[in-house]
Amino acid sequence: MSDEGRHGAAVIPEAKQKQVADLAEKLGRMRSAVLSDYRGLTVAQLEELRASLRAAGVDYLVLKNTLARRAGEEAGLSEFTPQLVGPTAIAISYEDISAPARLLIEYARTNRRTDMVRGGIAEGQVLSPGEVRQLADLPSREVLIAQLMAIIEAPVSQLLGLLDAPSRDLVGLLDAQAQAVGGAA
Repeated sequence: MSDEGRHGAAVIPEAKQKQVADLAEKLGRMRSAVLSDYRGLTVAQLEELRASLRAAGVDYLVLKNTLARRAGEEAGLSEFTPQLVGPTAIAISYEDISAPARLLIEYARTNRRTDMVRGGIAEGQVLSPGEVRQLADLPSREVLIAQLMAIIEAPVSQLLGLLDAPSRDLVGLLDAQAQAVGGAA
């Protein structure tokens, strides 16, 4: 054993170094992540939760807190390490910022697990459990895009209606005139 290993400095085995590097890479490219406590879930419940998260493109990983702290430091996210207490799992989204929060909060409500969510990170900002609930209430990316398109489309539709009105009115006047002339003959 090296002097470093005998005097308290942690020597991480190569396999665990790879786990830290993989998690740091995922944390580095994520849009958001939510930390949760999975205690009390059966294997079937955990698999159901993972399946719903996976369907939304969210990774759900059970963490060793020591390795997660190191990965967080490597990814420049050491602020979230105080939330790494006890059995911890992390739901990571690379696309939809609200997906992990929405799905975990929904699962917690359905299964009466109000203390399941510990906190999270969104766009580099550390979130409390209350802020994660607020994030969960945001509409999904697809809904936001649809709402934006409706907002953009409404004035265009109105403009087209206004531009079409004079020609439509002219055609109506010409039809009425033709009927009046045809009726008089």
